[in-house]
Amino acid sequence: MILSVSRRTDIPNYYSDWFLNRIKEGFLYVRNPFNPQQISKIDLAPEIVDCIVFWTKNPEPMLARLDELAAYHYYFQFTLTGFGRDIEPGVPHKRKDMIPVFQKLSRKIGREKVIWRYDPIIFTDKYTPEYHLKAFAHIANELQGYTSRCVISFVDIYAKNRKNMRALNSFSLKESDLASFAQEVAFLAGRHDMKVAACAETIDLSPYGIEHSCCIDQKLIEQIAGYQIRAGKDKNQRKECGCIESIETGTYNTCKTGCLYCYANHSRESVSQNHALYNAGSPLLCGTITENDRITERKVKSLREL
Repeated sequence: MILSVSRRTDIPNYYSDWFLNRIKEGFLYVRNPFNPQQISKIDLAPEIVDCIVFWTKNPEPMLARLDELAAYHYYFQFTLTGFGRDIEPGVPHKRKDMIPVFQKLSRKIGREKVIWRYDPIIFTDKYTPEYHLKAFAHIANELQGYTSRCVISFVDIYAKNRKNMRALNSFSLKESDLASFAQEVAFLAGRHDMKVAACAETIDLSPYGIEHSCCIDQKLIEQIAGYQIRAGKDKNQRKECGCIESIETGTYNTCKTGCLYCYANHSRESVSQNHALYNAGSPLLCGTITENDRITERKVKSLREL
């Protein structure tokens, strides 16, 4: 079993105490967002969990407790972009705060277990291709030796972020210009001993040194775990996504970072209401169990090849 922690919210930043308490207790509950009265109980026994994949923009609240994950294999997807607080209002200062946190995490767990995500890339009058290349070059320079891989993607428009993207007057590049931009990104990364991969993109950037990537990466998981696994494609993701199957542990409308491009939050009000229900000791993230809920133990097992 692969645990996704989480595509729906930033658990390392806001809910690491809850997750690590769940690790200690050995199970957690996840409410089905499409059938809210259905709750799954997930066994977290180390012999079942092949790998934990963390997504975060700020893992600092979790760093002091990483030793509690000693029985597990895991890696981090660490998003670090060139955007300011006009687009990522809840992210601390990149140069002063987040780059040092990235470096500290890498020193603690190893560069191969920290993936730098420069995504999504949004083009606006302020955040031009030239701006992004300059920001990317600066961050890559600071992260040299602390990661070997960078994942990029270009913003996708969803119902939940369409209004914000319009307000930013975001625009897309022509395919030829996008190819030139991607080629420059790959060149800059290569100068700092990094390879670049693209996440869930329809355009083929391989001629420019950028291969297709996936967040739940079977090869990386096998490298970290030290054994081969048998897993199929995650059918819940877009067809361009190469991720293997995983179990999601997060809850929508709970991330307080407030990024304008976010697809996981409906509104600030919904996030505030849900966060008010947060209890680090509860088996359920940001919610309460009612008499109408049905709790079912999900059948899970290791994906290890025998």
